[in-house]
Amino acid sequence: MTAPSPYADRLARIPVGEHTVSAAGSLTHYWEYGPADAETTIVMVHGFRGDHHGLEPVVAQLPEYRIISPDLPGFGASEPLPRTHDIDGYADWLQAFMLAVRPQGRVVVLGHSFGSIVASAALAAGLPADDVILVNPIAAPALQGPRGVMTRLAVFYYQAGAALPEKAGFALLRNGAIVRVMSVTMAKTRDPELRRFIHDQHDQYFSAFADRDVVLEAFRASVSHDVSEYAARITPRTLLVAADKDDITPVAAQHRLQAQFPDARLHVIPDVGHLIHYETPEAAAAQIREFLS
Repeated sequence: MTAPSPYADRLARIPVGEHTVSAAGSLTHYWEYGPADAETTIVMVHGFRGDHHGLEPVVAQLPEYRIISPDLPGFGASEPLPRTHDIDGYADWLQAFMLAVRPQGRVVVLGHSFGSIVASAALAAGLPADDVILVNPIAAPALQGPRGVMTRLAVFYYQAGAALPEKAGFALLRNGAIVRVMSVTMAKTRDPELRRFIHDQHDQYFSAFADRDVVLEAFRASVSHDVSEYAARITPRTLLVAADKDDITPVAAQHRLQAQFPDARLHVIPDVGHLIHYETPEAAAAQIREFLS
């Protein structure tokens, strides 16, 4: 049984349409929310192993903006890239995607988690944007985070998925018990209904990847790069929305990251971890709205 979303009522009041476009060789599915004539368009890039659904709680809090939210190639409904799914591949795809959809007016690029690395790489390579927002940005190498041991276990898990015969490896990567352990580890809220919703979201969408090559390549990219590699070359105004209990990036690293941008502000949300988009989308949206105003 699907757990009810605490954000469903707000989201239901926002117009939405699904579209497809060819970008960098991937037939990319994307969703357009909000008024088509809005002065500001936010292009959202979701995190590793998720799809556009993960950012819908944030979308629900921002009805006044036009929001374009694609599934990354190889995840959700989007086709894989005809190349390696590394950071360069995803950065090239994002540039091609933006060129294809041609957002009008003020253009804001928002990246969450792994999406923060993808967006940063594309922006550093010349992707045009008026403003940048990074939620739960990966500010330092994941293996050095507060739960570096957990990250190393994840590396072993993905290596095992690659080493096993294809059918067994694919089953391991989609194993529901392991997905639940990941979900329980990341969730910090004590609200039982919200936890139920988060786990249900991960059950539904965390294994929606095209094949094991895609997820293994993307995982290697996610632990081999971080936003700090690109920060100095990102010239638009930037908002970093971080969490004080993030298991992947400590707050101290977020402060160091802020200093590397030419123009960035940092807001840290208390009592939440790497799931700001699920647990505190209202607080994130308040910061986004203030920043864009």
